[in-house]
Amino acid sequence: MEENKLKSRKYALKFGVIAGAISLVFSLMLFFQEMHYEQNTVATIVGISILFAVIAFGINQYKKDNEGFLKLGQAIKLGTGIALVAGLIGLVYYGLLSNDIIEPGFTEKAVAIAKEKTFADNPNLTQEQWDQGLEMQNKFKFLAYPLILVFNAILGLIAGLVFGLIMKKDKSTY
Repeated sequence: MEENKLKSRKYALKFGVIAGAISLVFSLMLFFQEMHYEQNTVATIVGISILFAVIAFGINQYKKDNEGFLKLGQAIKLGTGIALVAGLIGLVYYGLLSNDIIEPGFTEKAVAIAKEKTFADNPNLTQEQWDQGLEMQNKFKFLAYPLILVFNAILGLIAGLVFGLIMKKDKSTY
């Protein structure tokens, strides 16, 4: 039983690094195309699809290496682990970007773009309301990091559940 835990951890780390690396390449692609400011639905879907695909490959590889057997709990654990490792890699990139290390002035430019879009979408919004919202956002900015990890863990749990239900195969007890 202990061997399976070590094995699961190894797969979660390996495929989490793969998912994180692919996501990082995708994020850098958006960065170099100057599309990293946009809250684009397509980019979000692509990012989630990358994570789900790597989780599926990781669970499938684990099943193959486990003589074709896979329990639902193992798949959920793998999905969550892979997503958390990938999320940690993404947090490093997000931290470097949002703290103006990769691109000095990123935060100011992102706020300016968000302000323009918000005022266009909400013409009755006052400058005072915007300032209050920005102040509140800055107070809770530190919550972004754990929330990203929680969101990734939930996605990994869902992916692990879905792919676990599809691929599960228990060892017969007799």
